[in-house]
Amino acid sequence: MSKKFELRLESHELDTLHLKVCRVLREAILRGHFKPGERLVQEELASSLGVSRMPVREALRKLETEGLVIIEPHRGAIVKSLTVEDIQEIYGLRAQMEKMAVEMSVEHMAQEDIDELERLVVAMERSTDSSEYIERNIEFHRVLISCCPWRRLVAFIETLWNGFPQQTPQMLSDQTEKSKKEHREILQAVQQRDAAEAGRLVYGHIKRTGDNLVKALQES
Repeated sequence: MSKKFELRLESHELDTLHLKVCRVLREAILRGHFKPGERLVQEELASSLGVSRMPVREALRKLETEGLVIIEPHRGAIVKSLTVEDIQEIYGLRAQMEKMAVEMSVEHMAQEDIDELERLVVAMERSTDSSEYIERNIEFHRVLISCCPWRRLVAFIETLWNGFPQQTPQMLSDQTEKSKKEHREILQAVQQRDAAEAGRLVYGHIKRTGDNLVKALQES
């Protein structure tokens, strides 16, 4: 296992222990600290993080569902390769699908849904903790499409959310500030019941994030 960096858990009340472990390992994989084909040894990870093997085992299972590792019999978890094409595909699909879902969702939103979006935008604008910001960001996007009547479309989007998309605020140095501005603009379009504009803004928001993530990973 790679020894060039230090694995460190950050305390945050919104995360269970295995989700904290999962977040740390996910970022280490995406940043290239663990290389494709590298074996992740539960005992070594547990020792480095100061936890038992159970949360590490649960975290690795979650990372397997996200497509970041493969768990093989008698070998354990192996890091999968993640290509630029993978990122471009996922973010391209997200941009198109979430645009559609938001356009349909806005038309069916109740005032309490819009109020919840505003609460989340304000919470993100005030947040100084990256883990908290990520959780609010995920919830913001979830509420945006929650009233979409096409449930298969929503299910497809939720599948695409697995893995690195939720990690971008920690991976891109200027992502958070740009996203705060874009979230506020999306909220304003929803408040005006402008479904087309909200969809357009969501598309641009996701596309920009994907493009920046590809650039960051290529440079690293």
